[in-house]
Amino acid sequence: MNETDTMTLTDASAKAQTLIEALPYFQRYAGRSFVVKYGGNAMGDEDAAREFAEDVVLLKAVGINPVVVHGGGPQIGAMLEKLGVETRFVDGLRVTDKATAEVAEMVLSGAINKAIVGSIARAGGKAMGISGKDGGLVTARKVERTTKDPESHIEKALDLGFVGEPSAVDTTIIETATAAGMIPVIAPIGTGEDGHTYNINADTMAGALASALGAARLLLLTDVDGVLDKQGKLLTDLTPADIAALREDGTISGGMIPKLETCVTAVEAGCEAAVVLDGRVPHAMLLEFFTARGAGTLISADQ
Repeated sequence: MNETDTMTLTDASAKAQTLIEALPYFQRYAGRSFVVKYGGNAMGDEDAAREFAEDVVLLKAVGINPVVVHGGGPQIGAMLEKLGVETRFVDGLRVTDKATAEVAEMVLSGAINKAIVGSIARAGGKAMGISGKDGGLVTARKVERTTKDPESHIEKALDLGFVGEPSAVDTTIIETATAAGMIPVIAPIGTGEDGHTYNINADTMAGALASALGAARLLLLTDVDGVLDKQGKLLTDLTPADIAALREDGTISGGMIPKLETCVTAVEAGCEAAVVLDGRVPHAMLLEFFTARGAGTLISADQ
């Protein structure tokens, strides 16, 4: 056997070892649901989008039921600007009037949703693009927020317009799609009991679906490694109590707080565990799910 043959055999053995390492995880998660929130930088990069689709198709191929929930804030902002629709923010939150809600639905349920469906199809999978309005999947209620006047310090109601959050979830359409071999790709739009269309934060939408499905994992793809301590070191395993302590001492702040609140709510309502990890890392989902070392921060009710 020459040197090239030896190297080829070594590479093949390494790949086989990787599959053996993954086997217990294939067995553990077979038939379970993984809810993946997909967005951020990864969604706008062609190579990252292709790798994401390949990962999702692989999950389905090994017997797992992936459910994709996607965002699209930057794309909505770009379309609003293109159409000349004024955007107003209050306390960093977009006010969604009727015109903005219509544009958000067009972008989320249309262009973005179908682009992801197409990527999954090119990777060899079968995806079905829907929104929370389809099949009565998500009933929304208007988000209520308050803000404090900087001078009087009096709190007052903050009207964000047609911004909603899930009040009820009916997973029938997801279960029907997954049983038929489909991968649901879901836009974060829902209908309120008042008949209005509401734009829902994608993290919040994913958390609500993970809870309702009793998912094995809720995965939030972000632009950071995960949750970091004050020295910048990755915290690999956290409980709700840990997260409360880290928030109290200022270790976690800013945009990470609502993400972790979503994770805590999900794991306390039936999801086995949630993971926050960097979606920019090639095949980060597979590293997290199918290797002992993982790739992000795992949040579960118990260590």
